[in-house]
Amino acid sequence: MSPRPRKPRRCCPTRRPTDNMFKPVGTPISQLQQVELEADELEALSLCDRDALTQAEAGEQMGISRGTVQRLVTSGRKKIVEALLSGHVIVIKPHE
Repeated sequence: MSPRPRKPRRCCPTRRPTDNMFKPVGTPISQLQQVELEADELEALSLCDRDALTQAEAGEQMGISRGTVQRLVTSGRKKIVEALLSGHVIVIKPHE
C-alpha cells in the first residue's frame, strides 16, 4: 500500500527572501555543509513566529492541518538552529 498523496500547501511568494541562501561570513561555500529548508517550513515559521498566528490559524492559511504545521515548525526550527550552531549554509528550496 502506497502512502497518501501529499496535500498541496499554499505558500505566499512574497514571504520568500530575495536570496535563497545564507552562509557564514569568511568561509567559502565549497567548504560548508548545506542545510535545506523547505518552502513550506519557511512559510509555517513565518506565520507562527513572525506573524504570531496560532498553528491552527497558520494551517488554515496554508490549507493544511494544525498537526502538519506543528511538524513543519519543529523541523524548520531544528534545521535553522543546527545550521547556526554548526556554521552550515541554509538553502531555501523553492516551492514545488
